[in-house]
Amino acid sequence: MTRPDGSFESIYWKENYAKPQTMDGIGNAKEHARYMKAIFDLDLIDISSVVDLGFGLGYLFKEVLKTFKPYKALGIEPSTYAYKKVTSRSWNQDYIGKLKFVQTDLKSWCQKKSTSETRFDLGICTSVFQYIPTKDLNIILPILSARIKYLYLTFPTDKELDFQKERLNFHDRFALRRSQKTYKRLISPYFTFISSRVLESKSYFDEDKTLFTDLMFRF
Repeated sequence: MTRPDGSFESIYWKENYAKPQTMDGIGNAKEHARYMKAIFDLDLIDISSVVDLGFGLGYLFKEVLKTFKPYKALGIEPSTYAYKKVTSRSWNQDYIGKLKFVQTDLKSWCQKKSTSETRFDLGICTSVFQYIPTKDLNIILPILSARIKYLYLTFPTDKELDFQKERLNFHDRFALRRSQKTYKRLISPYFTFISSRVLESKSYFDEDKTLFTDLMFRF
């Protein structure tokens, strides 16, 4: 069940994460991190600060920190269950002083005053958007665009949720159903899709300076 602030009770984690190592972003967290690194390395893009916008059980966030070694990192998570589980772990001493955790939901974080501490080179947002109402996404997306240069974004569309239920015998009763077209309509005013998962903020994009040359989605 969800709380008013959007966080999940332990029932969500027991239902949806019964076999975490088989799940995307957990069992293949290293591959996700390598994929991001390869894209940014190819175009000589420096990623020195990272924020995870709903770190869940923390597997992907940990791999991204190991891969990029940022000078500044922040992880936010609304669920008390997940937050306590992740923050109780021992973290690499290299991150002491560079890594912060905050228990909050994405909308609340976006509504906090913008400062240098809320701006990042890379944002990670995996399996979060499908739990956020559309009216809140309309508030969140322009703020993310102003704070984050590149966004690593994944979410299941309505067709993917159907596939999970029919083929994988997995039903996420908490997820909101949206089409790919709907997600693109919500996201495209603020971000450019430069790969299937990596987005570039339109607030930061400069056509004269950008290293990406595929302009198909820029208009």
